[in-house]
Amino acid sequence: MKKFFLLCSAALITIAGCSSTPASKAPRASALVIESHLTFLADDLLEGRDTGSRGHELASRYIAQQFQALGLVPAAADGSYFQRVPMRKAQIVPGSAKLSFSLPEQQLTLDYPQQFTTGPNLQTEAVTLQGEMVFVGYGLVSEVFGLNDYANLDIKGKVVVMLSGLPAFLPSEERAYLGSMKTEFAVERGAIGVISVHTPQQEKTRPYADSLMYLNSPSMSWLDDEGNPGRGFAQLQGGATLHPDAASLLFAAAGYNLSDIFALLEKDEVPKGFALKGEVNLSSQSTHQQVTSPNVLATLPGSDPRLKEEYVVLTAHSDHIGFSNDLRSEDKINNGAMDNAAGVAILLETARLFAQLPTSPKRSILFAAVTGEEKGLLGADYLAKQPPMPISQMVANVNLDMPVLLYSFADLIAFGANHSTLGDVVARAAAKEGRTLSEDPMPEQAIFTRSDHYRLVQQGVPAVFLMTGFTSTDPKVSGGKVWASFFAKHYHRPSDDIASLTKEYGAIRYDAGAVFADINFNIALDVANAKTRPLWRKDSFFRTVFGRTENSEPNTP
Repeated sequence: MKKFFLLCSAALITIAGCSSTPASKAPRASALVIESHLTFLADDLLEGRDTGSRGHELASRYIAQQFQALGLVPAAADGSYFQRVPMRKAQIVPGSAKLSFSLPEQQLTLDYPQQFTTGPNLQTEAVTLQGEMVFVGYGLVSEVFGLNDYANLDIKGKVVVMLSGLPAFLPSEERAYLGSMKTEFAVERGAIGVISVHTPQQEKTRPYADSLMYLNSPSMSWLDDEGNPGRGFAQLQGGATLHPDAASLLFAAAGYNLSDIFALLEKDEVPKGFALKGEVNLSSQSTHQQVTSPNVLATLPGSDPRLKEEYVVLTAHSDHIGFSNDLRSEDKINNGAMDNAAGVAILLETARLFAQLPTSPKRSILFAAVTGEEKGLLGADYLAKQPPMPISQMVANVNLDMPVLLYSFADLIAFGANHSTLGDVVARAAAKEGRTLSEDPMPEQAIFTRSDHYRLVQQGVPAVFLMTGFTSTDPKVSGGKVWASFFAKHYHRPSDDIASLTKEYGAIRYDAGAVFADINFNIALDVANAKTRPLWRKDSFFRTVFGRTENSEPNTP
């Protein structure tokens, strides 16, 4: 198998013609090479590249062989291309989930999964949660935005009940951050459990019925040196999500009409919290299994004696979600062609462009195909917490996740661009290819915190996450409609494969992938050769939350 991959690697380099490129000519991405990578990574042979699976190991071996064939240096701490991530995999025992409310005048037992859902627990195999409940609105806290949904509420030792989703008035990326912190806000105030209420707004973007397809999906966390989960909170004894019809009974027992609360959401108002009547009883059983899964890491060493100790980090997640539980389809393999074989193919092509340069850039480039994105950004979190070089030496991150290569895009979405000087670099690189930058077209999805760059942001590294925009270069094609169609019909489904997408949309636009790779290359090249590293803007929300001094603009002009 290794010999086969090495031969493939050599063939791809020959196809791209890197040996014949004149030193004076800037390298250009090849649609053919991107197609070759994507075709392999999205093949049924890899069985959906689930984290910890044989299929993902095959994908990781393929990526490592590509790096090796390009002459890139192994970057894992052990001298290999593989940073092995130890993980715990938890699965809920079928039939074990039970949820009931002991209310003042009735005992209310809910049906699973029609009225509530709950997932496997990574902290303990046996969940037993019992406690009083407090409604906390959205469960948000932010001095900047004047939010404190916990004001005047005592939740220590209690179970918080919060609305899913976020207020629309919050800016896109700050909104995403606050949404990612909801559980932590509850833990900081002493909660022992979290119950989310599915709302009509959430139903529009993530229908409750869709969650039923993932009932048997495992939860995963990376493990620290003591074998404890690196993500999650041991203090929380359990959690669940309620269907609004079931939640209305709970609120009615406390003298409140849930429909009135939902009406406030329609007006983008934040409901006030209050104590709920009775107690919740939640129990379930989970099984635990220890697995490992690799990040694939490689570097192109820089040429400057001093700046080569700094790294521009390029990331794309190599995992997907494996087999499907969707009974509506005979195809059970979630191939993940767009999510994220396309991103990895562009990462590999970007690496080839750098390997083609006659002289390396001043700073080093770290290429990272990370695992476990679909399980909670696990590989990226492990990379950020257990980096092969000090995190302070990582000066910027450019992340590729689910570029929808189904139309020729005229614009890019660069999540995080407004928060650091890295945004200026992205704009220049896009303009070089005749593309513009656009604002987040779907802030309700809270995308900024849902991909791997966010774990580096949390460690103070300026980052952008690049996505194809909603405008097409062809006036007869609506890029937004194509993107929305893909998201509604193919995202995290077996039909995210080459054959299905080609049948519906006419072709995979590998030429658009080549443009994306050229932009990605020029962003990284610009940062790698710049005199100064990218800096958080002094007025950036994320500078306040995560920024480090060496990565931030000074407060004074």
